[in-house]
Amino acid sequence: MNKTIEEKYTWNLTDIFKNDEEFYNKIAELKEELKEIEKFKGILCDTKDNLYNCYQHYEKALENFEKIYSYGMFIYHLDMANQEGIKKFKEVESLSTIFNTSTSFMMPEIIYADEKKIEEYLSDNKFDRYSCDIKYILEKKAHILSQEKEELLANFSEIFSAPENIFDILTNAEFKFGTLIDEEGKEVQLTDATYTRYLKSQDEKVRKQAFDLMYNKYKEYINTITEMYLANVKKTSIISKLKNYQSSLERAVKNDDSTIAVYNSLMAGVEKTLNINHKFISLKKDLLKKDNYHMYDLYVNPFEAEKDEINFEEAKKEVLDALKVLGDEYIDILNTAFNNRWIDVYERPNKRGGAYSSGVYGVHPFVLMSFNNSKRDVSTIAHELGHSIHSYYSNKNQNIINSDYTILVAEVASTVNEILLSVYQIENESNKLKKAELIYELLEMIRATFYRQSMFAEFEKIIHEKIEKGEMLSAENLNNIYYDLNVKYFGNDITIDKEIQYEWARIPHFYSDFYVYKYATGISAAICIATKILNKEEGFVDKYIKMLSQGCTKKSTELLKMVDVDLENIKTYEITADFYNQKITELENILKDIKTNKI
Repeated sequence: MNKTIEEKYTWNLTDIFKNDEEFYNKIAELKEELKEIEKFKGILCDTKDNLYNCYQHYEKALENFEKIYSYGMFIYHLDMANQEGIKKFKEVESLSTIFNTSTSFMMPEIIYADEKKIEEYLSDNKFDRYSCDIKYILEKKAHILSQEKEELLANFSEIFSAPENIFDILTNAEFKFGTLIDEEGKEVQLTDATYTRYLKSQDEKVRKQAFDLMYNKYKEYINTITEMYLANVKKTSIISKLKNYQSSLERAVKNDDSTIAVYNSLMAGVEKTLNINHKFISLKKDLLKKDNYHMYDLYVNPFEAEKDEINFEEAKKEVLDALKVLGDEYIDILNTAFNNRWIDVYERPNKRGGAYSSGVYGVHPFVLMSFNNSKRDVSTIAHELGHSIHSYYSNKNQNIINSDYTILVAEVASTVNEILLSVYQIENESNKLKKAELIYELLEMIRATFYRQSMFAEFEKIIHEKIEKGEMLSAENLNNIYYDLNVKYFGNDITIDKEIQYEWARIPHFYSDFYVYKYATGISAAICIATKILNKEEGFVDKYIKMLSQGCTKKSTELLKMVDVDLENIKTYEITADFYNQKITELENILKDIKTNKI
């Protein structure tokens, strides 16, 4: 470990296990617990006591497993070249397989049991702590095939994942995009990883080179990628039909704990407010002072300057000040996180990149990040601690089986924190040029998350519906559909370059059917919640904390209704668009002041 990093900025993993001996003792204990669970295989639902006792063992095993797996993973992520860390991670990965194998009989035995008998068991109050999980399993029953058919489908799982695997290999390992001349006149290789950086270049020639190189390569392989993508869509459609779903969309949203009404309301809300997105595109064009504004100009920040530096203590204070609106208890938990080594702060050799928050039931959440004194890192702190405190409240108030929450709500608390921080930074910035930059960054986040992801979601919906109607689609069909969506979403003040028709082919999320819409619903829920918090609506923060405490004890859509967010109502998405519009107007007014030297 780098000795220049103070201990207070590193994880204290002894909060999980005091030493390796305790870690290995807990592994031995878990294996014994799994043996107890396996005793119920084949007889799980024969009696009420069997089901209850098995769940008691399962709950205890799950708590132990989460601590064991987290400990091994964290040690590995701190130094991914350390042989001891690699060994521990391999051990916990192997243990994960053992755990899943030992408990795999539980779900099918509940599914194939007499439903009336299970419901009778659940009427006993002692099942209250397990009833949510069992009811969730029973809900799947209508879409579960016979054991023989399910096993047959399972045997094809590797083949079913082939389109995505081939796409990954082709685009990540085999694509060579060629070279461009960068801002310094140097010849450099374009890669998928550097593409966005070059699109943000202040040099238009660099942006256009990157754009052309990227989409020329996808154009070259567009027929191959079309076949891969359509194979994936057809596979999803066939499985959905086999499992008694009306459509692939129904299957996807039910697996998300969502509904088709959520998806359709999002699409309707976005469609109704596209003029606001067009307004921001027009403003972006004006800011770049370009007669012809192109798709490769979208990511240029017109306010780009030298990045402000901030140390971690200053960043910490900014986050605490911004989130004071969430109340004393929330701030107390944040201070506990900062002061008790919940966060491993700085980058160092062989440490895992990126950032995440991982809750450890019975301990506390752990946040990993690579803070490099950038103002942008402040947002990462707020975001990850949003996840952490969601996990903290959920773990504190629910047993481990009920403490998890679905992907539909997973990004809400983190994005609420980002919105609150952004608004705080804007309100407390006296330099109008800096204030404009902050508003612009917030607008870009909303545009990219709400409108862009919704455009992707609409593309998916169109393609799946056409396939399910039996239509034959070609690369030209997909390209035209995607091009027309760009025209629709971006408006008349931008040149929709013909190369953009191939962009759909480079979106890996399309191989996880109907995934992207959750980004748009997540930011919509977060904006609705943050707006109420900022307006100091009486009692709302308490409602919000109560929602964060529910885990998965309610349907995700019902959870969000606890904080007056109805994802099935178009109004939710209109509120998001109104917030977006307000910030566009705020930016326009500041720019007027700057032009008239009222800085």
